[in-house]
Amino acid sequence: MSEQLLVLQGPNLNLLGSREPETYGTTTLTQIQSGLDSLASDLGVVLHHFQANGEGALIDRIHLAMDQGLDGIVFNPGGYTHTSVALRDALVGVAIPFVEVHLSNVHARESFRHRSLLAPVAVGQVCGFGAFSYTLGLQALVQELRAGG
Repeated sequence: MSEQLLVLQGPNLNLLGSREPETYGTTTLTQIQSGLDSLASDLGVVLHHFQANGEGALIDRIHLAMDQGLDGIVFNPGGYTHTSVALRDALVGVAIPFVEVHLSNVHARESFRHRSLLAPVAVGQVCGFGAFSYTLGLQALVQELRAGG
């Protein structure tokens, strides 16, 4: 049976392609999802996609992932990376392995972006490679799950 994974997108990621292209590139969220679906097919996994701008909706989707028995999460929490204890608590509470991804290198940006509240409880973090960060994150998560991590 193939792994079932959630690709979770936080606030403002619905604006990809037009929002600050000098920082986030010109690839749209739909294009990222399409590329990930193609990669998922090659890897033999099934992806579920969800994007929300509100913290509560993201938390509800994380809880639903547990109820659905999903195996892992690729998560770009956007600005909530640096502020949301509630998202961290939800991820710890469901105990689903996840990889944190970011398009930009958050460690090379404003100092408030250097700290992630989620990274310490994640399998790992991938940032700074634009849309390819998602590819790397998905590959790493699948590898970790199949290695029994």
